[in-house]
Amino acid sequence: MLQDIERYLACPHCAQQLALNGRTLRCPAGHTFDQAKQGYVSLLAGDAHTGTGDTAAMVAARSDFLAAGHYRPIADALVAAAGRTDGLVADLGAGTGYYLTHVLEQVGGVGAALDISKYALRRAAKAHPRIGAVVCDAWRPLPLQSDSADLVLNVFAPRNGPEIRRVLRPGGRLLLVSPTSRHLRELVAALGLLSVDEEKERRIDEKLSPWLTRTDRVEVEFRLSLSRADAAAVVAMGPNAWHTAPDVLAAALAELPEPVEVTGSVQVATYQ
Repeated sequence: MLQDIERYLACPHCAQQLALNGRTLRCPAGHTFDQAKQGYVSLLAGDAHTGTGDTAAMVAARSDFLAAGHYRPIADALVAAAGRTDGLVADLGAGTGYYLTHVLEQVGGVGAALDISKYALRRAAKAHPRIGAVVCDAWRPLPLQSDSADLVLNVFAPRNGPEIRRVLRPGGRLLLVSPTSRHLRELVAALGLLSVDEEKERRIDEKLSPWLTRTDRVEVEFRLSLSRADAAAVVAMGPNAWHTAPDVLAAALAELPEPVEVTGSVQVATYQ
Protein backbone atom coordinates (compact mmCIF):
# COMPACT_ATOMS: atom_id res chain seq x y z
CA MET A 1 0.00 0.00 0.00
CA LEU A 2 1.06 3.62 -0.44
CA GLN A 3 1.47 3.95 3.34
CA ASP A 4 4.36 1.48 3.17
CA ILE A 5 6.37 3.51 0.67
CA GLU A 6 5.34 7.14 1.30
CA ARG A 7 8.62 7.96 3.07
CA TYR A 8 10.53 7.01 -0.08
CA LEU A 9 8.44 9.05 -2.53
CA ALA A 10 9.49 12.37 -4.09
CA CYS A 11 7.36 15.04 -5.73
CA PRO A 12 7.76 14.94 -9.54
CA HIS A 13 7.67 18.76 -9.67
CA CYS A 14 10.06 19.81 -6.91
CA ALA A 15 11.63 16.51 -5.71
CA GLN A 16 10.66 17.18 -2.08
CA GLN A 17 9.43 14.36 0.11
CA LEU A 18 5.76 13.46 -0.12
CA ALA A 19 3.51 12.69 2.83
CA LEU A 20 0.22 10.82 2.72
CA ASN A 21 -2.87 12.39 4.31
CA GLY A 22 -5.88 10.16 3.78
CA ARG A 23 -5.82 9.40 0.07
CA THR A 24 -3.74 12.43 -0.94
CA LEU A 25 0.03 12.78 -1.22
CA ARG A 26 1.32 16.29 -0.58
CA CYS A 27 4.77 17.89 -0.61
CA PRO A 28 5.90 20.95 1.42
CA ALA A 29 5.53 23.12 -1.70
CA GLY A 30 1.82 22.27 -1.87
CA HIS A 31 1.78 19.92 -4.85
CA THR A 32 -0.90 17.27 -4.34
CA PHE A 33 -1.61 13.89 -5.88
CA ASP A 34 -4.78 11.91 -5.21
CA GLN A 35 -4.83 8.14 -5.00
CA ALA A 36 -7.10 6.55 -7.61
CA LYS A 37 -9.90 4.33 -6.37
CA GLN A 38 -8.05 1.34 -7.88
CA GLY A 39 -5.19 1.95 -5.42
CA TYR A 40 -2.41 3.53 -7.51
CA VAL A 41 -1.27 7.15 -7.59
CA SER A 42 -0.02 9.06 -10.62
CA LEU A 43 3.21 10.98 -10.06
CA LEU A 44 3.63 11.96 -13.69
CA ALA A 45 4.77 15.50 -14.40
CA GLY A 46 2.07 17.68 -15.94
CA ASP A 47 3.41 17.49 -19.50
CA ALA A 48 3.94 13.72 -19.47
CA HIS A 49 1.67 11.29 -21.30
CA THR A 50 0.94 7.56 -21.05
CA GLY A 51 0.67 6.79 -24.76
CA THR A 52 3.57 4.32 -24.64
CA GLY A 53 2.13 2.33 -21.73
CA ASP A 54 0.71 -1.16 -22.02
CA THR A 55 -2.93 -1.23 -23.01
CA ALA A 56 -5.68 -2.99 -21.05
CA ALA A 57 -5.57 -5.90 -23.52
CA MET A 58 -1.78 -6.26 -23.20
CA VAL A 59 -2.01 -6.21 -19.41
CA ALA A 60 -4.78 -8.82 -19.37
CA ALA A 61 -2.74 -11.12 -21.63
CA ARG A 62 0.33 -10.73 -19.42
CA SER A 63 -1.63 -11.31 -16.24
CA ASP A 64 -3.11 -14.56 -17.54
CA PHE A 65 0.23 -15.80 -18.91
CA LEU A 66 2.20 -15.05 -15.75
CA ALA A 67 -0.52 -16.46 -13.48
CA ALA A 68 -0.18 -19.78 -15.32
CA GLY A 69 3.42 -19.98 -14.04
CA HIS A 70 5.17 -20.00 -17.40
CA TYR A 71 7.79 -17.46 -16.29
CA ARG A 72 8.17 -18.73 -12.72
CA PRO A 73 11.83 -19.67 -13.38
CA ILE A 74 12.55 -15.97 -13.94
CA ALA A 75 10.85 -15.01 -10.67
CA ASP A 76 12.81 -17.72 -8.83
CA ALA A 77 16.09 -16.45 -10.31
CA LEU A 78 15.32 -12.92 -9.10
CA VAL A 79 14.61 -14.20 -5.60
CA ALA A 80 17.89 -16.15 -5.60
CA ALA A 81 19.84 -13.03 -6.60
CA ALA A 82 18.05 -10.63 -4.25
CA GLY A 83 19.11 -11.62 -0.72
CA ARG A 84 17.27 -10.41 2.38
CA THR A 85 16.12 -6.82 2.89
CA ASP A 86 13.85 -4.83 5.16
CA GLY A 87 14.03 -1.76 2.93
CA LEU A 88 12.65 -0.60 -0.40
CA VAL A 89 12.48 -2.80 -3.49
CA ALA A 90 11.63 -0.63 -6.51
CA ASP A 91 10.43 -2.40 -9.66
CA LEU A 92 10.97 -0.18 -12.69
CA GLY A 93 8.50 -1.29 -15.36
CA ALA A 94 6.66 -3.42 -12.81
CA GLY A 95 3.64 -4.23 -14.94
CA THR A 96 1.15 -6.24 -12.89
CA GLY A 97 3.60 -6.64 -9.98
CA TYR A 98 4.17 -10.36 -10.59
CA TYR A 99 7.96 -10.35 -10.09
CA LEU A 100 7.88 -7.78 -7.31
CA THR A 101 5.35 -9.88 -5.41
CA HIS A 102 7.58 -12.97 -5.57
CA VAL A 103 10.60 -11.02 -4.37
CA LEU A 104 8.75 -9.40 -1.46
CA GLU A 105 7.31 -12.75 -0.39
CA GLN A 106 10.74 -14.34 -0.19
CA VAL A 107 13.17 -11.58 0.78
CA GLY A 108 11.06 -9.07 2.75
CA GLY A 109 10.93 -5.31 2.41
CA VAL A 110 8.33 -3.04 0.87
CA GLY A 111 7.76 -2.56 -2.84
CA ALA A 112 7.29 0.37 -5.18
CA ALA A 113 5.70 -0.77 -8.44
CA LEU A 114 6.65 1.86 -11.02
CA ASP A 115 5.08 1.82 -14.47
CA ILE A 116 3.56 4.20 -17.01
CA SER A 117 0.50 1.98 -17.58
CA LYS A 118 -2.38 2.66 -15.21
CA TYR A 119 -3.98 -0.57 -16.44
CA ALA A 120 -0.99 -2.54 -15.19
CA LEU A 121 -0.83 -0.68 -11.88
CA ARG A 122 -4.49 -1.34 -11.12
CA ARG A 123 -3.40 -4.95 -10.79
CA ALA A 124 -0.05 -4.24 -9.13
CA ALA A 125 -1.75 -2.21 -6.40
CA LYS A 126 -3.66 -5.33 -5.36
CA ALA A 127 -0.91 -7.89 -6.01
CA HIS A 128 0.65 -7.74 -2.54
CA PRO A 129 -0.16 -5.88 0.71
CA ARG A 130 3.31 -4.28 0.83
CA ILE A 131 3.24 -2.87 -2.72
CA GLY A 132 2.57 0.79 -3.45
CA ALA A 133 1.77 1.41 -7.13
CA VAL A 134 2.98 4.61 -8.80
CA VAL A 135 2.44 5.83 -12.37
CA CYS A 136 5.63 7.42 -13.66
CA ASP A 137 7.80 7.74 -16.77
CA ALA A 138 10.98 5.64 -16.64
CA TRP A 139 12.81 8.16 -18.83
CA ARG A 140 12.21 11.09 -16.49
CA PRO A 141 13.36 11.65 -12.91
CA LEU A 142 11.85 8.84 -10.88
CA PRO A 143 9.51 9.92 -8.05
CA LEU A 144 11.76 8.35 -5.41
CA GLN A 145 14.15 9.90 -2.91
CA SER A 146 17.86 9.65 -3.68
CA ASP A 147 19.66 6.73 -1.98
CA SER A 148 16.34 5.16 -1.02
CA ALA A 149 16.24 1.69 -2.62
CA ASP A 150 17.99 -1.47 -1.47
CA LEU A 151 17.07 -3.16 -4.75
CA VAL A 152 15.84 -2.07 -8.15
CA LEU A 153 14.22 -4.73 -10.33
CA ASN A 154 14.05 -4.31 -14.09
CA VAL A 155 12.43 -7.13 -16.07
CA PHE A 156 12.04 -6.64 -19.84
CA ALA A 157 11.67 -2.91 -19.16
CA PRO A 158 13.28 0.48 -19.95
CA ARG A 159 16.57 1.15 -18.15
CA ASN A 160 17.36 4.70 -17.05
CA GLY A 161 20.95 4.35 -15.81
CA PRO A 162 21.46 7.71 -14.09
CA GLU A 163 18.11 7.56 -12.31
CA ILE A 164 18.61 3.96 -11.18
CA ARG A 165 21.99 4.98 -9.77
CA ARG A 166 20.47 8.01 -8.02
CA VAL A 167 17.74 6.07 -6.22
CA LEU A 168 19.93 3.13 -5.16
CA ARG A 169 21.39 3.47 -1.68
CA PRO A 170 25.16 2.92 -1.26
CA GLY A 171 25.66 -0.81 -1.71
CA GLY A 172 22.26 -1.20 -3.36
CA ARG A 173 21.84 -3.38 -6.42
CA LEU A 174 20.00 -3.49 -9.73
CA LEU A 175 18.69 -6.90 -10.82
CA LEU A 176 18.11 -6.73 -14.56
CA VAL A 177 16.40 -9.40 -16.65
CA SER A 178 16.82 -9.32 -20.42
CA PRO A 179 16.05 -11.90 -23.12
CA THR A 180 18.81 -13.74 -24.94
CA SER A 181 18.70 -14.32 -28.70
CA ARG A 182 17.26 -17.80 -27.96
CA HIS A 183 14.23 -16.52 -26.05
CA LEU A 184 10.99 -17.78 -27.65
CA ARG A 185 12.97 -18.66 -30.77
CA GLU A 186 10.41 -21.23 -31.94
CA LEU A 187 7.65 -18.62 -31.87
CA VAL A 188 9.88 -15.99 -33.46
CA ALA A 189 10.40 -18.30 -36.42
CA ALA A 190 6.83 -19.57 -36.70
CA LEU A 191 4.98 -16.29 -36.10
CA GLY A 192 7.42 -13.77 -37.54
CA LEU A 193 7.99 -12.04 -34.20
CA LEU A 194 10.63 -9.47 -33.32
CA SER A 195 13.97 -11.14 -32.68
CA VAL A 196 16.53 -10.28 -30.00
CA ASP A 197 19.85 -8.83 -31.08
CA GLU A 198 22.78 -11.09 -30.11
CA GLU A 199 24.63 -7.94 -29.03
CA LYS A 200 21.89 -6.91 -26.59
CA GLU A 201 23.82 -7.85 -23.47
CA ARG A 202 26.89 -5.87 -24.54
CA ARG A 203 24.78 -2.84 -25.43
CA ILE A 204 23.04 -2.92 -22.03
CA ASP A 205 26.40 -3.01 -20.24
CA GLU A 206 27.70 -0.12 -22.31
CA LYS A 207 24.67 2.06 -21.65
CA LEU A 208 24.73 1.39 -17.90
CA SER A 209 28.52 1.47 -17.40
CA PRO A 210 28.82 5.22 -16.65
CA TRP A 211 26.65 4.68 -13.56
CA LEU A 212 26.62 0.99 -12.65
CA THR A 213 29.03 -1.95 -12.75
CA ARG A 214 27.90 -5.48 -13.51
CA THR A 215 29.03 -7.84 -10.75
CA ASP A 216 27.26 -11.06 -11.70
CA ARG A 217 25.30 -12.65 -14.52
CA VAL A 218 23.27 -15.85 -14.54
CA GLU A 219 21.70 -17.45 -17.60
CA VAL A 220 18.28 -18.97 -17.02
CA GLU A 221 16.99 -21.31 -19.71
CA PHE A 222 13.82 -23.35 -19.44
CA ARG A 223 11.22 -25.12 -21.55
CA LEU A 224 7.65 -23.95 -22.06
CA SER A 225 4.82 -26.16 -23.23
CA LEU A 226 2.27 -23.69 -24.58
CA SER A 227 -1.22 -23.94 -25.97
CA ARG A 228 -2.10 -21.77 -28.95
CA ALA A 229 -3.87 -19.45 -26.52
CA ASP A 230 -0.68 -19.18 -24.46
CA ALA A 231 1.32 -18.43 -27.62
CA ALA A 232 -1.17 -15.73 -28.54
CA ALA A 233 -0.81 -14.25 -25.04
CA VAL A 234 2.98 -14.06 -25.41
CA VAL A 235 2.49 -11.97 -28.53
CA ALA A 236 -0.26 -9.84 -27.03
CA MET A 237 1.55 -9.00 -23.78
CA GLY A 238 4.73 -7.48 -25.20
CA PRO A 239 6.14 -5.24 -27.94
CA ASN A 240 5.06 -7.69 -30.64
CA ALA A 241 1.50 -6.52 -29.96
CA TRP A 242 2.36 -3.23 -31.68
CA HIS A 243 4.00 -4.89 -34.70
CA THR A 244 1.87 -7.92 -35.60
CA ALA A 245 -1.20 -7.77 -37.84
CA PRO A 246 -4.06 -9.66 -36.12
CA ASP A 247 -5.17 -11.58 -39.22
CA VAL A 248 -1.63 -12.65 -40.09
CA LEU A 249 -1.02 -13.73 -36.50
CA ALA A 250 -4.27 -15.72 -36.33
CA ALA A 251 -3.37 -17.63 -39.48
CA ALA A 252 0.13 -18.40 -38.17
CA LEU A 253 -1.19 -19.50 -34.78
CA ALA A 254 -3.60 -21.91 -36.42
CA GLU A 255 -0.63 -23.71 -37.98
CA LEU A 256 1.12 -24.33 -34.67
CA PRO A 257 1.08 -27.79 -33.05
CA GLU A 258 -0.63 -27.95 -29.69
CA PRO A 259 1.08 -27.84 -27.34
CA VAL A 260 4.05 -26.08 -28.90
CA GLU A 261 7.41 -26.54 -27.17
CA VAL A 262 9.19 -23.23 -26.74
CA THR A 263 12.52 -22.11 -25.27
CA GLY A 264 12.62 -19.52 -22.52
CA SER A 265 16.06 -17.93 -22.21
CA VAL A 266 17.05 -14.84 -20.22
CA GLN A 267 20.03 -13.25 -18.52
CA VAL A 268 19.69 -12.15 -14.88
CA ALA A 269 22.43 -9.59 -14.31
CA THR A 270 23.38 -7.88 -11.05
CA TYR A 271 24.75 -4.32 -11.07
CA GLN A 272 26.07 -2.15 -8.26
